[in-house]
Amino acid sequence: MTVFDHKTFLKSLSTEPGVYRMYDEQSQVIYVGKAKNLKKRLSSYFRSTLQDSKTRVLVSNIRHIDVTLTNTETEALILESNLIKKYQPRYNILLRDDKSYPYIFLSGHKHPRLAFHRGSRKAKGDYFGPYPSSAAVSDSLRLMQKIFPVRQCEDAYYRARSRPCLQHQLKRCSAPCVGLVSDKEYTEQVNLVKQFLRGRSQDVIATLIAKMEEASINLAFEKAANYRDQIALLRQMQEQQSVSGNFPEMDVIGFAQQAGLCAVHVLTIRDHKVLGTRTYFPKTPKDASVDEILSGFLGQYYLSIQGSSRIAADIVIPFALDEQVALVAALSELAERKVTIRDSVRSERAQYLQLANKNALNALTVKLSAKESIASRLELLKEALGLTDIDRMECFDISHTMGEHTVASCVVFDAQGPNTKEYRRYNVKGITPGDDYAAMEFALRKRYAKLSDDNKIPDVIFIDGGKGQLGRAEAFFESWTQAKFPLLVGVAKGTSRKPGLETLLIDGGRKTVNLESSSPALHLIQHIRDESHRFAIAGHRNKRQKQRTQSMLEEIAGVGQKRRQAILKYLGGMQGVMSANINQLKQVPGISPEMAEKIFNHLHDKA
Repeated sequence: MTVFDHKTFLKSLSTEPGVYRMYDEQSQVIYVGKAKNLKKRLSSYFRSTLQDSKTRVLVSNIRHIDVTLTNTETEALILESNLIKKYQPRYNILLRDDKSYPYIFLSGHKHPRLAFHRGSRKAKGDYFGPYPSSAAVSDSLRLMQKIFPVRQCEDAYYRARSRPCLQHQLKRCSAPCVGLVSDKEYTEQVNLVKQFLRGRSQDVIATLIAKMEEASINLAFEKAANYRDQIALLRQMQEQQSVSGNFPEMDVIGFAQQAGLCAVHVLTIRDHKVLGTRTYFPKTPKDASVDEILSGFLGQYYLSIQGSSRIAADIVIPFALDEQVALVAALSELAERKVTIRDSVRSERAQYLQLANKNALNALTVKLSAKESIASRLELLKEALGLTDIDRMECFDISHTMGEHTVASCVVFDAQGPNTKEYRRYNVKGITPGDDYAAMEFALRKRYAKLSDDNKIPDVIFIDGGKGQLGRAEAFFESWTQAKFPLLVGVAKGTSRKPGLETLLIDGGRKTVNLESSSPALHLIQHIRDESHRFAIAGHRNKRQKQRTQSMLEEIAGVGQKRRQAILKYLGGMQGVMSANINQLKQVPGISPEMAEKIFNHLHDKA
């Protein structure tokens, strides 16, 4: 085993600010850090009097270090957060939340579309948010659809319209698709939406009042009535929403730590209202300090995001941080405005902080309770199966309809419960339709044939089925060469197929285990089995639906994959294709008049 020569490395190291990446023997990044003075910071890792056990273990695994110089400590802090998100090093504080945050998107089209958005923000337009959950975005969109008649339909559906849709009849869209509103009037409504989403509700009401009076003077009473209705809805909305207090924009961070776990609760206030809350459970190395945990969380939560619109001007935290000054500078630079982090607060801010801390503690208590429940079930399951330890379990299931669109699922459970990141689906090919035994063998081969990482090899593999499926699984593992060998367990349903009557089959069915219907160990198995069943069915249904929507177009000679995609995208799915006339089909890019006629005749002959 090679030993890292830190003395030679430190001799030529720069004293400028920057970021460092530490690698282990497998060339995996195990830690990412930043420093105002790289040489001074990295030298501290190799002192002979290290007190921190976590740091000692980290240093013992270092085989190589890379550094990247930056102009300022602020740049180093931002780069550090981005690299942590990229590499997910095991010795860093990790915010285990891969989902991007939901936004409301107002597109940059001639007639902009108001829509839910999640993911990269490449499309031109305005993004408002982020919101704490997709439900908050959906609620806001529903509310705005009642107030502002701006379209929310998909672009393909919008382009294909020849007459107003139901939303126009419900007075929730002004139908720009068919020219029932002038571009000027539509743009005015879009501008009001922007003002509303930026928290300027009073300005929106004042603008609408002025327009209503102007319309009345010009004897445009119908238009004035529409403005009156918008004003009434806005005022009704303001009465229903609870006002949070004196602060227009603030994030309040609550924190709790117990039994090796920690919870961070974020309470979001925008436009004097509590927009929502969310609790996070960062993955923390052993012996990590509360300062290190909260600093790591804030860095990843605010600095490694796309854009800066979610950085509040006022951030309240439960205690002071060593890197607070550098963090403030980095956030202010990213947000392009002054950002304040407060750790000592009074009055209203203190009440919100107390509430956030209370929610963090409550979420942590619930999490620990669930963890203890899983741990106790695991102990009983180990006893029932005669195992000394279970760190990882996997379960397989097969789903198809009369042998068509066969999908195999594999779900993974560990000591924390379901590990959804490790879930996998396999499209089963090359077997006789309806042969569940062959499908199971296909899934096992896909999953384990090239698996070499011992940490990924489960202790127990559950097969949802009887002796036949279990026999195929055991036949596959006869040629298994890895040192770790999983226990194969078949989960056979009883004759009535009712939960609680399952029989566990081991050793090819020669050994059976029957657990009481009230046994927590059986409940854990049922949870795993049901999860694999749900995951397989969802994959099968998606595959079947996709096949159904494309199968009719696939039958038409000359309509390949690209043309099918263009037709479905332009006309808004198969339903739009079926209702389209020849002239509408001609408008699809790449479809000639002859091809449009051919497609129309084929589809309507079939229908």
